[in-house]
Amino acid sequence: MNDLDYFFTPADEEHVKRGKNAARKLRNSQWWKNIVGQGKCYYCGGRFHPHDLTMDHKTPIVRGGRSSRNNVVPCCKECNSKKKYMLPSEWQAYLDGNIRKKDEK
Repeated sequence: MNDLDYFFTPADEEHVKRGKNAARKLRNSQWWKNIVGQGKCYYCGGRFHPHDLTMDHKTPIVRGGRSSRNNVVPCCKECNSKKKYMLPSEWQAYLDGNIRKKDEK
C-alpha cells in the first residue's frame, strides 16, 4: 500500500469492464501497432522490442480514465508495474521521491 491508497475510490466495475474491452480493441488497431513499433517506453525513454512493451493508461481505468488514443501510451513492464494506478502527477512525485510505496522503506 502506498500513500495514495487512502485518497481515491475506484471506478465502478462496469466502467472498468468497458475500459478493458476498449483497450483490447485498441491494442489490435494499426495505430497502436505503429506506436508500439517505435519501441520506446513513454516513461523511462528506454528502447525495447515491441513485444516487451505494454499499454499503459496515463489516467488509469480504475481512476476513471478511458481507453482512448490520448490516454494510452507504450510502457516497459518495469515502469508499468511501478506506476500501477497513479496519475501522471502522482507518478512524477513518486519518481521525485515524494511518494513511498508499501514495500519501500
